[in-house]
Amino acid sequence: MPLAQQAKKEIFESHGTHESDVGSTPVQVAMMTRRIADLTEHLKTHKHDFASRRGMFKLVSRRRALLRYLRGRNPQQYRELVNSLGLRG
Repeated sequence: MPLAQQAKKEIFESHGTHESDVGSTPVQVAMMTRRIADLTEHLKTHKHDFASRRGMFKLVSRRRALLRYLRGRNPQQYRELVNSLGLRG
């Protein structure tokens, strides 16, 4: 289930480094976080949708890898991103 154009635009503006930034690590993590939240809501009502559950687990793994990369390259940006997205408890 893809994100709406308006939702993508908001993510690009809030987490991008410049106006045409659509592929930096913070933007990718924010996009994945939004998709994971949408899938979580979907799975609350469709408990036996195992294909979507598997896709969500793949997204979580990919997001975790990107966060690990960002933490090693730029710890300050990592902390800001985690706080802004409400990750890590």
